Amino acid sequence: MSHIRRIDGQLDRLQLSKQQLSVRILPESLQEHETGEDIFDLEQIRKLQAAIKILSASSSARVALPSDVLVGLLDGAQLLEPNPSTSEDNPGFEHRTSAPGHDLQWLLVSKATTQAYGLVLNLLLDQTIPLSSDIGYWNEVLGSPRYTGLYTVQTSPIRLWHWTTDILHDARERLQRLPNQSEGEVHLQSPSISDLWRQFYGMVKESIRERSLVDMHSKFMTPFTKCQMEAKSKVKHLKRLREMSASGLGILMDEGMMFDTHEEESVSSKAASSDDNDEWKTVVSKSVTLMESILRNITLLEMRPGEFEETVFMNVDEEAGALQETATEGASTPVGLALRLREILDHYLPAHIKASRQLVAEFGRPSRVVRYWLPGMVLLFSSSTLLRIFVNRKAEILQWVRDLGTTTIDFWYNWVVEPVKKIIGTIRHDKDSEIAIMSKESLQGDRASLERMVVDFAIDNPNTSTGTPLTEIEIADVRVKVREGDLTPVLRAYEKDLRRPFMGTVRGDLIRALLIQIQKTKVDVEVAVGGIDNLLKSQELVFGFVGLTPSVLVVLGASRWLSGVYAGRRGRVNSQKQGSLIRPLRNIDRILSAATPSNQGMLSYKEHGLLLCEVHVLRQRAQKVLPGELNNEFLEEISDLVDLRTGIERQIRVVERIRWAYAKWLQ
Repeated sequence: MSHIRRIDGQLDRLQLSKQQLSVRILPESLQEHETGEDIFDLEQIRKLQAAIKILSASSSARVALPSDVLVGLLDGAQLLEPNPSTSEDNPGFEHRTSAPGHDLQWLLVSKATTQAYGLVLNLLLDQTIPLSSDIGYWNEVLGSPRYTGLYTVQTSPIRLWHWTTDILHDARERLQRLPNQSEGEVHLQSPSISDLWRQFYGMVKESIRERSLVDMHSKFMTPFTKCQMEAKSKVKHLKRLREMSASGLGILMDEGMMFDTHEEESVSSKAASSDDNDEWKTVVSKSVTLMESILRNITLLEMRPGEFEETVFMNVDEEAGALQETATEGASTPVGLALRLREILDHYLPAHIKASRQLVAEFGRPSRVVRYWLPGMVLLFSSSTLLRIFVNRKAEILQWVRDLGTTTIDFWYNWVVEPVKKIIGTIRHDKDSEIAIMSKESLQGDRASLERMVVDFAIDNPNTSTGTPLTEIEIADVRVKVREGDLTPVLRAYEKDLRRPFMGTVRGDLIRALLIQIQKTKVDVEVAVGGIDNLLKSQELVFGFVGLTPSVLVVLGASRWLSGVYAGRRGRVNSQKQGSLIRPLRNIDRILSAATPSNQGMLSYKEHGLLLCEVHVLRQRAQKVLPGELNNEFLEEISDLVDLRTGIERQIRVVERIRWAYAKWLQ
């Protein structure tokens, strides 16, 4: 649309250079033609101004108007109704061509031609670009035996159907010709149904036998080979269609609506230099002829691109010669151009769209029904079995879903939330969160009991220590030693009773000594356990994190997997977007490298059309990848790339600059 907007701006500058625009028309100027010589009235001028305003607004907003809207605007401006008073045969017409209404008619027709020009360009772009995808599909079919076999299976029902219909059609024709061969015979009775069926069956067999003899050479070709030959033929036709479309696109871009505007003000200066300078009108008329000829011949695949270009320019020259012979001016009339535009928009454009769709349907990739009928049939036949499995195991499936949800919730609360709460309590020195193997008062009670037991044993057996009753000082000394772990009085009695174990047992001292030692062992164990308890308390935060680690690892692993799935998909999308810039850039470099420059060092029409298609794809994909500022700079590079006046060498340098300047987004 930027190219269309630039052309529309050139037309506006050209008309503004003249002093007789409709915006400057005064009522007094209309009164000069009250004698009937002026063919334009105020109402018609207002209609022309309204239509021009709509066309200018759509160009400024970069919105392409549909063909029916363009025809409606031309019809509303009364340009599609030939008026005898506007024809060249009317006396005084040459004098009135300078009227403001006539200039407005030319401006309206020029802007409508510009819009139609944009419609044709967009149509050719939209039809040419997808052809590369279809060509790539057939290249994949030809490049892989597996894909060729798959295509053979996919299209086998169609081939069988065509073969069957041909046989039945031939047999039906034979059956219809049968009564004509026996007109002289007298039939006593009409043949029965069984006789007709027998005759029809025999003719089907005969038709199959004759067809087999005719296609004898094809019997030596397998279906695999036939599909390969079919794919090669379709690739050839698609390439021809793409080349023809590219040639038409290049011709329109290079020759259509091309005003000689090497400088910004050249159009207006030329228009203001002479009132009879109608060169721009000739350009508009030529552009209409180009669009008409291209739409009429672009789908004729029996022509080569060179022959197509010669045919187009031959039609342009013939049209220009006819205008010079019949017209009193150097250009056609606006009414005539409007009628031709309507013919293009109402007839040639829909006919071209229909023909292109037919060619793509014939030579393009098969439809989705053909490509996916086999898995669709498998799914259809297995759907009842799958549905039966789901219905019979509905309760189990629902229970699996519930168990999965319950397990996930319990794992989250028991192994993530609760350990985190305990760690927080440990950090805050919460008493309920302290780690302990035994209670705090257990060791103190057992140690006091041991002290009392040893003191009582020493008092009852004084001979084990001094032989005399113990004093308070000695008892206190025994208490101190017991606290330090010294059980000397008990051990001495124990050693003495071991000499006479029976007597010691009878007296009870031996058993009492054993029980005291057991209590001592219990206290020692509790002391050791207390040390371990203190160690655990000192490392309580560490153990909390250790207990939380497995659940954290599980949660992190699950979240990484989920984020990896999402990020991987998003990364694949981003990488595909970035990688999508490489392919059109590679195609652009290939077109420029393989191009045969003309005498002026420029591309041919076909190569220019192919370049425009790849540049269009590159620009669309860059808008999705590049940031806003870089995208604006990238559009400048694109403008330099499609500028044919710079030559092929400079275009190749632009491609190299794009590669190193935007290498980050091309990886």
